[in-house]
Amino acid sequence: MPSRKYAAVALLATACVASTVAAAQGSCTKPVYLTFDTGHMAIAPLVAEVLKRQDVRVTFFAAAEPTKSGGDSLDDHWAPWWKARAAEGNELASHTYDHAYWRGDVPGADVRFRIKPSAGPDAGHEFTWDAKQYCANIAKASERLQAITGKKPLPLFRAPGGKTSPKLLAAAKACGYAYVGWAPAGFLGDELPSEKFSNEKLLKQALDTIRPGDILLAHLGIWSRKDPWAPADLEPLIVGLKAKGFCFETLRQHPAYRAWIAAHP
Repeated sequence: MPSRKYAAVALLATACVASTVAAAQGSCTKPVYLTFDTGHMAIAPLVAEVLKRQDVRVTFFAAAEPTKSGGDSLDDHWAPWWKARAAEGNELASHTYDHAYWRGDVPGADVRFRIKPSAGPDAGHEFTWDAKQYCANIAKASERLQAITGKKPLPLFRAPGGKTSPKLLAAAKACGYAYVGWAPAGFLGDELPSEKFSNEKLLKQALDTIRPGDILLAHLGIWSRKDPWAPADLEPLIVGLKAKGFCFETLRQHPAYRAWIAAHP
């Protein structure tokens, strides 16, 4: 049997051929949409290297989360990183500025929500926000991204943890932001404990179950995972999907969001 090294080289060669054919045809018939939420950012340089090497564009959802460099993921230290990603053709969107978790709707005629930020000066405290306050937190992340990159983010947002309600989504849409979740197979598992979900297991599961049109979710660093996902799985995942004929697009090209994005320039 060939060694793992030769098998990996063969897989990479197959992926390169598939990508070249797709590029020559000028079409993406089996698209997937890789997205990243912010995190501790320690793996962000590695992620950028892989995406550039593989010629893949993604959509980043950003919040001002605590980082291993001591500040937050939208501070001046990370501004050049975000600017470079925007210049490469990646898309940006909001993850709420304070990584604000929806905890529940407040009963009553007024549209209000129980919100618990996990970042910022009020991290760990629960508040009641009205629709205007929640929208302002979505907008704050988008405005910061535009200020540091010069590129207008997409009119999209992702709620931390994917926790929402119909009222929350309606309030966000009313102020110009459509919600983006992820496909069941697109949950890449980098938030899960590595003791139970090894990188090898997560990679195999993704390659076996991802289907065309899926939105994929990963993070720029998870504090709790002992064996980080991205260094082991990110490039093999991209290479493996390319070898199966998949191609990568940003959410700007997603059929569910194209019209919304065009209507909210």
